[in-house]
Parts: sequence; structure tokens; C-alpha cells
Amino acid sequence: MLDRHSLFWKLAILLVGFCLLMIGLSFTWGRHMETRNAYLDEPARAALRAYAAEAEHAWRSGGREGLDRWVAQMHRREHGWVGVLDANLRPLDSATLDAQALQRLTRLRGVDWPMSRRSVDQPWMRVPFPGAADQAMLVIELPQRFNPGQYLLLWRILTNGIIPGLFTLLLCVGLYRMLIVPLNQLREQANAWRADQLSARLAPRLLARHDELGELARAFDQMAERLQGTVAIQQQLLRDLSHEMRTPLSRLRVACDSEPELQGLRERLRREVDCMQQLVEGTLQLAWQDAERAPMNLEPIEVQALWDLLAENACYECGWSPARLHCEVPAGCWVQGNLNYLAQALENLLRNAIRHSPPEGVVRLGGRREAGCWWLWLEDEGGGVAEQDLERIFAPFSRLDGSRPGDGGFGLGLSIARSAIQRQGGTLWARNGPRGLRLWLRLPAHAPGRNQ
Repeated sequence: MLDRHSLFWKLAILLVGFCLLMIGLSFTWGRHMETRNAYLDEPARAALRAYAAEAEHAWRSGGREGLDRWVAQMHRREHGWVGVLDANLRPLDSATLDAQALQRLTRLRGVDWPMSRRSVDQPWMRVPFPGAADQAMLVIELPQRFNPGQYLLLWRILTNGIIPGLFTLLLCVGLYRMLIVPLNQLREQANAWRADQLSARLAPRLLARHDELGELARAFDQMAERLQGTVAIQQQLLRDLSHEMRTPLSRLRVACDSEPELQGLRERLRREVDCMQQLVEGTLQLAWQDAERAPMNLEPIEVQALWDLLAENACYECGWSPARLHCEVPAGCWVQGNLNYLAQALENLLRNAIRHSPPEGVVRLGGRREAGCWWLWLEDEGGGVAEQDLERIFAPFSRLDGSRPGDGGFGLGLSIARSAIQRQGGTLWARNGPRGLRLWLRLPAHAPGRNQ
């Protein structure tokens, strides 16, 4: 559904505005130019008034004879009918009026009137004498050079061709800036990825757009961050894996060269192979969880029942007494998650807590519900870690040597647990509690109305 920031509305406003502008231009400017080209220009009006002044001077100074001489001169100067008439349209000179002339005299036009283009013949102009406007006038057939609209074709080309073309060019520039420029930036971003420049990002101005292109740009940027993060994690895993594999391989080489007894060599080989297998399996699992983005099947899970199963297995593996694993979670604690992933995450957290607990230490699981989430915590009595290392312990192959008692493991358990929790829509972080390290989990609560 279109929202108010949709690109559709921007294009609609731009195109509707362009159409209205062109209609307004055609109506106003076109009418203005048509009207302007229908009237005599000022030089033509001045020339006709000057002829009327000359005729008046000839009439006042020479009478009929003077007008005859002036009219004869005008016939040599202008090609067309010329006459001087009184207010009753009677000639003041010696000329006589035929029937055609009398008919034309009924259609005289003033110098300030619009000229009709429907007439085939040149119009006859009536120009009153400046000093005797009510007594006499000059009547002259408009010379061809005074015709209005001499540049009508040029104005039509300008009005109907050049100006609309310029506005269309501006429309194209606007569409180019609105559509093509962002697409070019996206293309440059894709070319940068193809050149292994995964750190390249789009301009903030494009990311700030609220239309579909802005959403596409933000999706591109998020995809770039995701791709860069995945490649960085994989590269880091490969470096760490190659580093971690050197130690057991070196021990195997030394054992093969120095172990005198066959049974001792076999025992050493078994331990080192188990170690490498555990390392490779943990690394592959972490890499797979980071790369796998398919939707996860979620189901209601009772945390207390899951804890009882994990605690039983942990006691069997490490020899702990069940009394040292306390569950303080309310009986109605149901979360929405994936059973396999949640079990794997809690198992890794439990093993980590047991590994770093002191002799006769206790591990506790507690929780409380807030709004639509369950806040769970798993706390050991190992003394905690430094505040600056609370986030670093979730990095792959991160082991804080000397900061907590105990040994073993490759630093992958907490990384795998965080990835599994995040895939279920939860969060995992660490804080120092009153006795030791406290690992917090926030998971979506199961809705009460569903079957459990």
C-alpha cells in the first residue's frame, strides 16, 4: 500500500506540475504573444501619426492645393490608397471617391485597434489630425512593412517549441536526479562489492530518503554490513582454526618422535584426535549458524523441564552432585523458541559454568517475567571476569587465561550459545554477579492462550 513518502507521489506531483505548467504556459504566454502580434508596434503607430501631422500641416499651409501636392508625394513614398477626409468622410483634397473606396471607408481602423488576419486586403487606417481631431483625418492603406506579426513564426517556434523543450529538459533532469542518480550509486556499490571493497557504503543523503529507493539503499547497506561481517567472521575463524590446529599437530609430531611405548602413543593419538575433532566441529557449527538465515521453527518450551534434562546429563559427564545445580525458575516459565537450539545454548552455558566453578561450587538458574519476555540468568561461583572482558568472552576462540579458575575448551561455547539465542529472537550477555559470572538470557515468552 502506498504511503505518503512513496516514490509514486513524488513522480505524480512532478508530472502533474509539469503538465499544469505547460498548460499555463500555452494559455497565458501564447495568448499574450498572439495579442501582441495583433497590434501595430510603436514605431508603426508613430510613423502613421507623423503622416497625419504632415497632412495637417499641408492642409493648414496650402489648403486644397497643398493637400494635393502632399498626397502626390505620399503616393511616391507609399504604395497604397492615401486620402485626407473631413469628419463626414468627404475628401479635403481634389480626389474623388469611387464605390469601392466608399465601401472601404466604412471599415476604417484606428492605430490602436487589433488587426484582423482574416482579411485578404490591407486594412485602411484612420489617423486623426493631431490639432484638429474632430475636423479632419488621414486615411491610408496600411503599408506592408507596418503589418503586425512580422516575427509571428519565430514567436510560435519559441512559444510552442523552444520553451516547452527547455521545460521538458528540466523535467528530464529532475527525473534523472530522482531516479537515475540513486540507481547509479547502487550500481557503484555493487561494483565495489565485486572488487572486494566490502567496506564501501552509500551516501547518507540516499539512506535518508523515505521512499522506495531509500528503502532499497538501506537494504543494500544492511546487506553490505552483513556480507562484510560474515566474511570477516569466516576469515577470523580460518585464522583461529589454523592457529589452534597447530598445537595438537605439534604434540602429535613430538609424540610420534619421542613416545617409546605403543600404548602411550595410542592414548596420546586418541586425545589429540578428540581434541581436533571437537575443535573442527565447534568451528563448523559456529560458521554454519552464522551463515544459516532460514526461518526457524519456534515452539513453546518449558524451561524447568529442559533444565532437568541438561542437569542430569551434566552431572553424569562431570561427576557433580545434582544438589549443586539449583533451578530457581518459576514452574510456569514457558518460552517461545527452538528446542534444539535452546538446549544447545543452555548446555554450553552450563558446561562453561561448571568448568569455571571452584570445588564444591554451585550453579544456579533463575528467572523472572517482564511484559512479553522471560529474563533468565545462569550464575556460577567462579569469581567473575574483568568488566572490560564481559563482551570479549563471546568472541570465538577467546580464552581469558588466568582470569578464572579451570581450563579446557577452545573458547567457542559462548559464541555458539549467543548465535543460537539470537537466531531465536533472544539476547545473551554477561554481567558479574555477587558470587561469580552471571549470564543473562532474554527470550520471548509463550502466549498464555496457546496449548502447551
